[in-house]
Amino acid sequence: MPYSASSSFANVCGHRIEYQLIPEKSAGPALVFLHEGLGSIGQWRDFPARVAAATGLPALIYSRYGYGQSDVLEQPRQSDFMHREALEALPELLRQLEIARPILIGHSDGASISLIYAGAGLPAAAVAVMAPHVSIEDKNIAGIVAAKKTFETTDLAQRLGRYHRDPVKTFRGWCDAWLAPEFRDWNIENYLAGIDCRLLAIQGDGDEYGTMEQLDSIARHVAGPVELVKLEGCGHSPHKDQPEKAFACIVSFVERCVGQEQEQKR
Repeated sequence: MPYSASSSFANVCGHRIEYQLIPEKSAGPALVFLHEGLGSIGQWRDFPARVAAATGLPALIYSRYGYGQSDVLEQPRQSDFMHREALEALPELLRQLEIARPILIGHSDGASISLIYAGAGLPAAAVAVMAPHVSIEDKNIAGIVAAKKTFETTDLAQRLGRYHRDPVKTFRGWCDAWLAPEFRDWNIENYLAGIDCRLLAIQGDGDEYGTMEQLDSIARHVAGPVELVKLEGCGHSPHKDQPEKAFACIVSFVERCVGQEQEQKR
């Protein structure tokens, strides 16, 4: 079940964006959850609330433009859509909500957005990513082609409709951008060297959208301390496929990051 708080809305870069705040009181940084390419607030289920409760930190969950109950996508996404989210929309939302140094927790596309944000030198206390994309692989494209076939031949649109105002536009906006010929050159490895905060990267060995080369590339390029967790028998969504392991890894990472920051202030 998703976290049950009622949604609020903010105007971000000209679009009405749905968000929820888990209002735990804390002097520490806020957790900010960034969903996958077909995700939304509701599709996180109770994972953000559990992490917030375990760490004692406030949390922000939001549905990006074109997702959930945020404004419906008006035009096709361009190949720089994750860069625009990381460098324009996310900073604006954080500014409005007065979140200064977030701990970003991103999944899939949301993981890539988190890496771009931190790699551009924008303020972050730490970053945790699950199933991140840093470059395009054949397996990645094959997974999206398979998802497109599933969308066209099953009730996937109806199931997505439980979470998104317009599931067809949500799916097409994601799928068509990733399958566009110009997207084959998409690569964010140049941003990784700019990440100097603590970083946790988690991926399953059964991820249908990428290989462990994504994590290995992160380890080669990131400037700051990085921890890799490679989960056996896990698919593209560690927080759903192996929720207890993903939960334990992220909670432990967040607690260590907060503890280190507190030590440095003493």
